[in-house]
Amino acid sequence: MVDKQRRLVIAGAGGRDFHNFNTVFRRDESTKVVAFTAAQIPGIEGRSYPPSLAGPLYPDGIPSWRRRSWPT
Repeated sequence: MVDKQRRLVIAGAGGRDFHNFNTVFRRDESTKVVAFTAAQIPGIEGRSYPPSLAGPLYPDGIPSWRRRSWPT
C-alpha cells in the first residue's frame, strides 16, 4: 500500500464515471475513490457501487452522493 493516497470523488454521467473508475482507478493503490456523484440517476444518494464490482481495494464498496450544485 502507498504511504499517502490522494482522495478522489468521481463526478459522472450515465455510467461513464463507473467506466473511468474500472479502467483507471480500480487497481490504483495511490488513489482512494471516496465517492461517486450523479445528477441524472434518481434516488442515487445513499446507494453504493457494490464491492463485487469495486474490487478488493474497496471491500465496502463506494458510496454515491447526489450532486446538488457546483460552486460558481
